[in-house]
Amino acid sequence: MSIPISDVVQIIRSKNAGPFEITFDLIFKSKESFEKVLQLEVFTRERIASLYRIKPEDVLCIASYPPALALKITIARRKPSGGIGETDTFGAQQHAPLLDVTIPAER
Repeated sequence: MSIPISDVVQIIRSKNAGPFEITFDLIFKSKESFEKVLQLEVFTRERIASLYRIKPEDVLCIASYPPALALKITIARRKPSGGIGETDTFGAQQHAPLLDVTIPAER
């Protein structure tokens, strides 16, 4: 059995990290959930690449920040912010695929 990531985080958001990158912030509700997600390696380059249909090398950073119970993921943008054919100038609507992530429930 598994639970949606949205049950253990209080914030999931995306935003520009410059014109060529998008960053995602996940801020967890509890230290236990944060540590469990890290221990289980829920977020890997391969998983993020699969969710966003990009190459693993385009997942630029997956970093944890324990004092804030936060995880930051940065990916390369497909098109530069504000470029021709780009659909989300601020990168604010790109977090939705992360909502499909589940983690194993406690037994």
